[in-house]
Amino acid sequence: MLSAEELYQRGVAASSAGRLGTARRYYVRAAERTTDADLSALVEISAAYLDAERGDIAASIARLTGVIGRPGLSAKTLGVAHSQRGLLHARTGASASALRDFTEALPPLSDDPRQAGRTLNNRGNLHMQNGALAEARRDFQKVLEVLGAPDEDFNYDKALFNLGYTEQLAGDLASALRTLDRVQPRLSGLGPLVQATMLQMRGEVLVTAGLVSEGEEHLAGAAAAYGRERLGLFQGESEFVRARALLVHEPRTARLVAAKAARRFRRHGSEVWALRADAVQIEARVMAGGRDLALVHEADALATHLREEGLTHDAALVALHAARVCIRQGDLGEAASRLRLVRVSEASPIGTRLLRHEVRADLDRARGRRRSSYRHLRVGLAELHTWQASFGSLDLQSGVVRHGRQLAVDGLRMAVADGRPEVLFEWSERGRMLVSRVVPVRAPADPAVAAELAELRWLQSQQPEPRSREARRMAELQQVIRQHAWYGGGSGVFDEPCTLAEVQQMLGADRALVAYVATADALVALVVTDETATVRRLGDRAALDAVLGGLHPDLDMAGSDLPGPFAAPVRRELVVRLERLDALLVEPVRQLLGDRRLVLTPSGLLAGVPWGLLPGWHGRPLSVTRSATSWRSRETAPLRLRSAGFVAGPRVARAAAEVEAAAEVWDAPVVLAGESATADAVSDLAARVDVLHVSAHGRHSAENPLFSGVELVDGPWFGYDIDQLAQIPDVVLLSACEVGRSQVRFGEELVGMTTAWLHAGARCVIASAAAVNDAAAHDVLVAVHRGLGAGQEPADALAAALPEVSEEAPPAPFVCFC
Repeated sequence: MLSAEELYQRGVAASSAGRLGTARRYYVRAAERTTDADLSALVEISAAYLDAERGDIAASIARLTGVIGRPGLSAKTLGVAHSQRGLLHARTGASASALRDFTEALPPLSDDPRQAGRTLNNRGNLHMQNGALAEARRDFQKVLEVLGAPDEDFNYDKALFNLGYTEQLAGDLASALRTLDRVQPRLSGLGPLVQATMLQMRGEVLVTAGLVSEGEEHLAGAAAAYGRERLGLFQGESEFVRARALLVHEPRTARLVAAKAARRFRRHGSEVWALRADAVQIEARVMAGGRDLALVHEADALATHLREEGLTHDAALVALHAARVCIRQGDLGEAASRLRLVRVSEASPIGTRLLRHEVRADLDRARGRRRSSYRHLRVGLAELHTWQASFGSLDLQSGVVRHGRQLAVDGLRMAVADGRPEVLFEWSERGRMLVSRVVPVRAPADPAVAAELAELRWLQSQQPEPRSREARRMAELQQVIRQHAWYGGGSGVFDEPCTLAEVQQMLGADRALVAYVATADALVALVVTDETATVRRLGDRAALDAVLGGLHPDLDMAGSDLPGPFAAPVRRELVVRLERLDALLVEPVRQLLGDRRLVLTPSGLLAGVPWGLLPGWHGRPLSVTRSATSWRSRETAPLRLRSAGFVAGPRVARAAAEVEAAAEVWDAPVVLAGESATADAVSDLAARVDVLHVSAHGRHSAENPLFSGVELVDGPWFGYDIDQLAQIPDVVLLSACEVGRSQVRFGEELVGMTTAWLHAGARCVIASAAAVNDAAAHDVLVAVHRGLGAGQEPADALAAALPEVSEEAPPAPFVCFC
């Protein structure tokens, strides 16, 4: 028969693993068998905690208070009681009471590393929830010192996990993921509660990184897991995090989710957590356009309660939103007074810091102080870029843009309304393609990632059934590969936008830049030559949307091998659409350009336009670049065109003929075709040639654009494979459908195979944003190589090779990206 002490210890182990029903049964049996005052108190303490997890926290706190008042208990038992009561106070949000209990518990527990570690972990969590990240780190580090090693107690790994959570809140997403991956194998065996907590943290990281839909799935999974265990408080926390994730793009849904979380918190006696959920509801109402005076009064009352509970970061967010409502009401003096009282520091979350700049810019704009408004927007974007530059991953850099998107939108809108060329140029650079300003860093190849990519390649080549074990493994590999890419640190450096004068000097007499800027309701173009800068208003955004809506389907259909009777009508539709697009984008600016070569910086809305097919641009060399700043930096280095390599993928009718004809232009070309066109061989080739030409089937992945790829004999070669290359070609030609497409994130950030090549260091990429006919690709790209071999720039060679769009032949929608 087990002793009372053994039953108690088994109950503790079951509780720690999240098996609360089992733990309860052990505690009941232990209580029946013990006559020892201290053990009886410890059983009561643990049972009270279980009751709190399932119901009335206030009653459980009262039980613990009763235990603390019992005479004759040892100091250590009293320390355990204070520690557990502190945890329940923290659950209700009573931070001051919780902190007192934790601090009082620690001295008598100093000779018990496990109990001290648990208490320090809980106090660190309290600091973390209150935004005191430095204090939280100190407590978690102390746990590691006290316990010494993971095998001493599970609280060692919990402290590591909590350190990762702290880094996530501080914005260091890569460190958070590395820590989570380090401890997950050991913590995953501790039961469903711990697994759900890890799922929640991963969801928060994904949301912060801009992968909102994926993050929401993780958070929903965590909430469901907590629900199955009837852990209402934890379930409410997951709903609260999900509501915050929805704020930017779905504020009305965010409000509903936050209201649900608030009700759940209040049912379980956690009023302070309910106040935090109320704060999200206030934010959601303001972000949905709220402007009522009643909303200001509600925000004021709530901010007061939050400050009283020590939740200063939450209070600051609510106060900023209240000031924004005052601006909307036209009460600018009141808004200014409120903003002066809001305390935001470097320790505040990045979202709070960026919101402060947004609201200050709003106020100055409403006051007519445009220069000051621009200054706030610049400072905010600089903070965003500093954060962006800490990441090496293109995926992360483009994802975190969501946190500063409104700053960019406001700057662009102001610049369009302003109308001065120098202002519009500055904000066409500052306000979009923000990733292009971050100086990339080339990390060394990772053998583990290379092995994962090889396994994914093989699995994908087998085309498994959607719900098979192999398909599940593919999804797991994609997640792991993405996360490993996130681990790399960034350069910490970002470029300031070049000035209009600097670009004019670089353009010279034979080139011009056209910057297309789209806002929510307008489309404008800035035409820059070496001597002039002119703004042209092109019309309403709605007119452009109407033309762009069917562009890609028209391109895809016109590029297919159509039967004779159907070909001409289908291609005529494309011709008409391109003429309409030309009338909007080209005709209003063409007279300003003469016969100059072009550099285009289009808005993300125009990412899929086949610029060389527009009638007004036909035959004119043009390069499409993410920003004038990035184009200028690339132009300073000489273009390498000494060596060339060619790849012909499987099942493309004219791939071999295309690469063989193109290779004839070059001295000592390397050609991979048939069984030799493997991923390893292509990676080796790409790292040692100046010009790489790949003719293969392509696939664009909208879910994760860096898993777009070209099909080789052993499976797809992905965007992530580019990061494994020791050196990058200067010129990349992709004769593959779709891989020229880019996913547009948060309005302006482009991510895809083309962007991955440019981010890695390629000087230019010639690719198609739509389906491309095999015969058309053959003729155009062979001609491009002839031009390159004769010493032409890639844009010049492509312009000379592209035929006019007509009803008689399929189009070749290749674009020179640089």
